[in-house]
Amino acid sequence: MKKDLNINLWLFNREISQHSKMKPIKAKARGLTIGSFVPTCDNSGAKFVRIVAVIRRGKTVKGRNPSCGVSDHIKVSVRRGDATIKGKVFDAVVVRQAKEFRRLTGERVKFEDNAVVLLKDNKGNPKGTLIKGPVAREVAERWPNVSKLAPMIV
Repeated sequence: MKKDLNINLWLFNREISQHSKMKPIKAKARGLTIGSFVPTCDNSGAKFVRIVAVIRRGKTVKGRNPSCGVSDHIKVSVRRGDATIKGKVFDAVVVRQAKEFRRLTGERVKFEDNAVVLLKDNKGNPKGTLIKGPVAREVAERWPNVSKLAPMIV
């Protein structure tokens, strides 16, 4: 009986020590995967896009399905919208995600919907001239040209 009690206490202390070592990380809760059907929130002419690829620096695990979150650079294919750009592939930035993510300050943020903004070049210039709805603060820090058009930064 005493041996079981010691093992349980050891496991309990081990769990507490592991939780106390947790450090705040960058906001990277990845809520969208390849193949996700996402609305756009700009006036570029596209209404809905499908995520085709995630452009990310760094390594990953073999066989893992790439995913993306707020302020990630992605490639998208236009599924619904103007006939001139329908079916074409563009670069885009995720500006809102419905999956909750944690900031360095400890606060947790989530939006009502997912949304992307199309880019016209690799410098981060948006294709449209206005953005509808709020934009995450992480996007404003990483993509200043996109945040210039945003009506509200959350």
